Amino acid sequence: MKRSAFDIHTEKYDTWYGKNPAVYASELEVIRELMPSKIAHNSIEIGVGTGRFSSELGITYGLDPSARMLKIAESRKVECIKGVGESLPFKGSSMKLALMVTSLCFMDTEKALDEAYRMLVPEGYLIVAFVERNSLLGKEYRKKASESSFYKNIEFHTTEEVLSMLKEHGFEDMHIRQILFNPLAKIQDMEKPKKNFGKGSFVAIRARSIKHE
Repeated sequence: MKRSAFDIHTEKYDTWYGKNPAVYASELEVIRELMPSKIAHNSIEIGVGTGRFSSELGITYGLDPSARMLKIAESRKVECIKGVGESLPFKGSSMKLALMVTSLCFMDTEKALDEAYRMLVPEGYLIVAFVERNSLLGKEYRKKASESSFYKNIEFHTTEEVLSMLKEHGFEDMHIRQILFNPLAKIQDMEKPKKNFGKGSFVAIRARSIKHE
């Protein structure tokens, strides 16, 4: 079985956050601003990676296809499950909160959002955080994609596209935040999130799974 870039370059992925602490803190802050005031025990990060976000945000479970990533996430006290976002190993209406951080672009978006909706309880929360395709960072990543260990052959999304996909899959009540307003190398202190989108390279959207009878 062919190993993914995340299995091969696990340490490279994880140490990036340590080398860019202000960027990491800013990304955490923009997601934290959208988190429900009380985080339920039945919460999960889909595409948990090395657990950098779940461990800081108090999310219980982490799902990822990379065994090497999960090993590090487990060391950060995340309860890990090996699997993919397109086929979640959970019953319907079993989770109250799901988080995806820069992971939707690596999945079949249609299947992943269908699965997230199925898994979430009525009025459950889905938070999707991603690098905006048309932002300063999005353009830089796309330009260098062919040389990247991680971003080769993936499709970045615009905020409008993500909002549209969420609505098509039954999600409503959107709240949007943005951050990373400067080139990464110039971010030396944690930035403050702003509402809406169009200026920041990193966008987070919180939506709710509205399940009609």
